[in-house]
Amino acid sequence: MTLFRLGATALTTTLLASLSLAAVAQSWPAKPVKIVVPYAPGGAVDVVTRKMAQKLTEQTGQSFFVENRAGATGTIGAQLVAKAEPDGYTLMANDTTYSLLPHIFKKLPFDPANDLRPVGAYVFAPMALAVGSSSRFNTLRELIREAEAKTHGGSYGSGGAGTTPHFASEALGIAAGANFMHVPFKGAAEATQAVLSGTIDMQMASTTGLMPNVRGGKLRLLAVSGDKRLAALPEVPTFNEAGVPWGGVVNWTGLWAPKGTPDAVLARLQKEIATAMATPDMKSFAETLGAEPRHAGASAFAAMVRDSTEAWGKVAANAAFERQ
Repeated sequence: MTLFRLGATALTTTLLASLSLAAVAQSWPAKPVKIVVPYAPGGAVDVVTRKMAQKLTEQTGQSFFVENRAGATGTIGAQLVAKAEPDGYTLMANDTTYSLLPHIFKKLPFDPANDLRPVGAYVFAPMALAVGSSSRFNTLRELIREAEAKTHGGSYGSGGAGTTPHFASEALGIAAGANFMHVPFKGAAEATQAVLSGTIDMQMASTTGLMPNVRGGKLRLLAVSGDKRLAALPEVPTFNEAGVPWGGVVNWTGLWAPKGTPDAVLARLQKEIATAMATPDMKSFAETLGAEPRHAGASAFAAMVRDSTEAWGKVAANAAFERQ
């Protein structure tokens, strides 16, 4: 009798827990959800995440809003989210740069592998090398030739030391046998403005951040990463086609939640991301930015982060990058 009662109690507890989790998922979000973008406004992560926030707002009927907390290669915003209440109302948006953090800093104020849980990735964009519309460089080969002839070739800008564009530019230089001069800025948008003004020669960045100025005739793309050309700009060659044996980097954007966030909430959020990416509106938005409109669930996203972290470690070693 006692065993029966214990078994019944355990079963009741399990059922109540399941019902509770279902209720949490059903009621979430019951108030506005903050998505922290750890970079300045106007960059690729910011642009794509604001669109995702708009779609999540439309789908759930509750406000999803972006808050920019830039600084220290995204670690200021990431730390804020890692220490936030794990209730599903504070999330972080980031890109491939997140997988670079262990190779940039000797010590971080949070554990990137455990303190934040990957929720889902959305919008996969190739990296592209951009120059101003009046640049003296018409092809990537011309740019490489000039860089080969100098100790420090053309100057390039990024959103800061240790960001994905910084490491991708260094990887390009290694593949091409050229030395470029790095000029770090406070954000990708500032680097773009420096290219437009002629302060620097070029910028490696995600197509999501570059396409508005490309379409406006202010920037030209010399090459894009990946194994195929962009449908939006079929005249732009891949790096391999342009003469550099380098596949480049595909930049993903995704959401993370603090460790301890209820699984039911994360499952609901994954479902909403998948729903958003399946809409004609989001597909058109991504393709307009030269990106691939697909998503990856939590497991696939976590594997991507792990693989990317390992790959960037090799780039950091080859570039002799000294951790801060």
